[in-house]
Amino acid sequence: MSETWIILGASSSMARALTRKLAERGDSVILAGRDTADLARDAADARVRGAPLAEVMAMDARDPDSFTPILDRLAACEGTLCAAVFVGSMPPQDHIDADPTLIDGVVTDSFTGPARFLQALAPLIEERGGGTVVGVGSVAGDRGRIGNYVYGAAKAGFATYLSGLRNRLNRAGAHVLTVKPGFTDTAMTWGIEGMFLVAPPDKVASDILRAVEKRRNVLYTPMFWLGIMTIIRAIPEPIFKKMSI
Repeated sequence: MSETWIILGASSSMARALTRKLAERGDSVILAGRDTADLARDAADARVRGAPLAEVMAMDARDPDSFTPILDRLAACEGTLCAAVFVGSMPPQDHIDADPTLIDGVVTDSFTGPARFLQALAPLIEERGGGTVVGVGSVAGDRGRIGNYVYGAAKAGFATYLSGLRNRLNRAGAHVLTVKPGFTDTAMTWGIEGMFLVAPPDKVASDILRAVEKRRNVLYTPMFWLGIMTIIRAIPEPIFKKMSI
């Protein structure tokens, strides 16, 4: 039976790759984001690839009023409801250091906005007795680093929220997957110095779908990031605070 997926932040490179794969397997997609004209092209592509339904809706994580029409549309859809959240923003840390007011936008985009949407969606998922939520966090949330600790803090908060939501929705037969990508070839990472082992979005999307099928709780993608972050988390704080990583 096909599913209906709401993709938040659908213009992300990772989201586009996942949308293509969902369409090819016959799922319906609702693409939500700020640039609806851009997303209309992705919806047309999804229909060509086999999506029974591919629609576009306006959504801004900083505008909770934009959530209501999407939630109403999902309530009208039949069958299993699923969600994938790719929303986030990561201004350079030195920009935030110079203008701390930027913190509000980072936290809203990367944590509280998506969490508020999912909190409103949860009852609909519970009523249907199944479904999947994919929440895309980041390895940056595993430990505060001098280069992006505000973004990392927001993603750490989102990961903790997803853990609690997983506990809740599991009781209704639904599942929540927390995704922690490493460096990925997206607009958010273009031009950042020190990038290494950069993964293509298509690889991340494939890993996500495999993890969904296996009902995994947390996915590091590519998988070697699990080993890297295990080492980074194990570094004692007196040593870590002297490191420039």
